Amino acid sequence: MGLFKTKEKKAIAELCKKSEGLCKEISKEIDEHLTNLKSDYEENKTSIKEFNAFVNELENKLSPQEIEKLQTFSSRMYKVKRCAKKGIEAMRELSRDQRKVTSETIQEYQEYLHV
Repeated sequence: MGLFKTKEKKAIAELCKKSEGLCKEISKEIDEHLTNLKSDYEENKTSIKEFNAFVNELENKLSPQEIEKLQTFSSRMYKVKRCAKKGIEAMRELSRDQRKVTSETIQEYQEYLHV
């Protein structure tokens, strides 16, 4: 005789399906956000280079204070770019971790069902 009765195994199987569905839905949402972030990043990653080229063109026409303000702004834009890249990496890790947890959870449910 097994550890669980038929009724309990059925309940565990239902929980497994529900959990699997929720985990897959979360994974799907994370992957969609990751795809959108990557796309937006790729679309805009050259903006800083273009802005710096524009600042270089303006250097002869601006006062030293204005040039310094533009260079400070350019530096802050670079930090935003770095933050965006870190955000993409974090989403990539989150996606990987979510898939791993989903797999492990399903495996644990399967073990309970076959005890």
